[in-house]
Amino acid sequence: MKIGLLGTGFGRAHAAVYAARPDVERVVVFGRTPAGLRPLAEQFGFDTTTDLDAVYADPDIGLIDVCLPTPLHADHAVRAMEAGKDVLCELPLAATMQDARRIVEAQHVTGRQAFVDLFARFSPVNEYILKAIAESTYGPLRTWETEVRTALLWEGYDLRLDSLVMDTMHGELDLFATALGRPESVTALGSEGAWHGSAGEALLTYPGGVLVRCAASALKPKSYGMGGGSRAVFADGVLETEFTGGAEGQGGTRLVEYTEAGRRPVDLPERDAYAAVIDHVLACLAGKETSRITPESALDGLQLTLDVRRRINEQA
Repeated sequence: MKIGLLGTGFGRAHAAVYAARPDVERVVVFGRTPAGLRPLAEQFGFDTTTDLDAVYADPDIGLIDVCLPTPLHADHAVRAMEAGKDVLCELPLAATMQDARRIVEAQHVTGRQAFVDLFARFSPVNEYILKAIAESTYGPLRTWETEVRTALLWEGYDLRLDSLVMDTMHGELDLFATALGRPESVTALGSEGAWHGSAGEALLTYPGGVLVRCAASALKPKSYGMGGGSRAVFADGVLETEFTGGAEGQGGTRLVEYTEAGRRPVDLPERDAYAAVIDHVLACLAGKETSRITPESALDGLQLTLDVRRRINEQA
C-alpha cells in the first residue's frame, strides 16, 4: 500500500502508525513548507513534497489520508475519490452537513472506499459501554457523562470554542449519536476569554428521561497532555472510565464496574485507537473487514456536533 498523507500537524500521529507497518510500502507527505515537512522526513524517512497536485497525480498512491484543517476535508476527500483513490479523512468529516453529504455522494458515484477517523469508536472501553447499552447488560441507561481535558498540544492551534466543539467534543458526541441516535433537546454553553483555550459543556435529553452530558476544556499547560473519563449509570450498575493520553495517542485507560455484587475492575486490552483505525482501514481495503467508519455513519454525530456548536455560539 502506498499512501499520500496530507498535513504535517495531526498527520504526525498517522505518520507514526504508518512507519510501524511493514505492509505500507511508501508514504508521501504533503505540507505547505519545507520546514514543516522536515521533521517527518527526518523521523520517519518519508518522501515529502509541497506539490499537492503531484500527490494526486501519482498512480502508485492508492489511499489519500486527509489531515488538513476541517474546512478543507470535503474538497480533498471528493478530489481523492474522483482521482480514483480511496480516502481516510480526519475527524470531523466536514465543517458543514452540505459538505459531508458531498463526500457521501462522491463515494456512491465513484465507488471508492471512504473512511472517517472516528477513533473513539475503537477504544476498548467505549466498545464495552456501547455493547452494554445495546444489550441492556446492566438494565436501561439512566445517565451518561463524559469529560475531556487537554493541553494546547499542537503548535499554533488555540482550541477556541468553535474548534473545541468540532475537534475535542466531537468524538464523544459521535459516541452518543452512535448509541442513542439524535437527542430530543440540546442545551450547551461555553467560555473563552483573552487567554488561550476554552471550555464547553452540552446537556442532551433522550426519550425515557435519559440525560447525557459532554464537557471539554483546553486550559492546561502542555505538560498535562490529555485526560478525562466517563460515567454511564444504568438501572443495575455503573461503568466508570478514566484515561490519560497525549498528542500522538500514548497513554492508558481503565474501566471499573459497580453493581450490587461490588466493585470490579474490568480487564480490557490496551489499544492505540489511532493505530486501530488505520489497521481497520487497511483491512477493509484488503477485503478482510467491513467498514465501521463510513462517511454515512458519521452524519448523525456531525449533525449533533454542529447543533452543540450553534447553541454555544447563541449564548456566547
